[in-house]
Amino acid sequence: MRDRGNISDRNLLERLGEGSLSAYEELFRRYYSAMCAYARIWLKDDGRIENLVQDLMLWLWENRTTLNVTSSLSSYLFAAVRNRCLKQIARDRIEQRVLGEICGRLDDEFESPDFYVVHELQGKIAGAIASLPDSYRTVFEMNRFRGMTYQEIATALGISSKTVDYRIYQSLKLLREYLKDYLPQKG
Repeated sequence: MRDRGNISDRNLLERLGEGSLSAYEELFRRYYSAMCAYARIWLKDDGRIENLVQDLMLWLWENRTTLNVTSSLSSYLFAAVRNRCLKQIARDRIEQRVLGEICGRLDDEFESPDFYVVHELQGKIAGAIASLPDSYRTVFEMNRFRGMTYQEIATALGISSKTVDYRIYQSLKLLREYLKDYLPQKG
């Protein structure tokens, strides 16, 4: 176990599990900068890197009572950073593919598209998807971008298929509201 100062990583984890805010602060001091540096291997945007690592740190605090760290704390944290970076890269690729498909459809629909409008629409769609609550966005992306069924999503996330149905319905409702100025008007 790594030992910095008087507190070993194992002791730090135990104290964190007990809800010690000072243990959480020490964990943050020990690993935050190193995790950000490690994330730069995959992501280049410092703002995204910091958000990703901060989200991980928040997740650690929120799940402190159920953490099951069987390896060293540093191995666990860096594996978590790597996994989150890889998920972000996959999400970015999916978003780019979907935006490409939308642009392709727009190109087919219009003989001479206004590329500024198309670019603006791409940004609006990406923004609309990003603005969805995390639980809605995750389910929506799994269904619409990965082609997973409601049951597959429910099993993967440990929720009911009715919850999946509700979240997709709400996602579509929110997306329609967000993109209302770009959708054809019912007449």
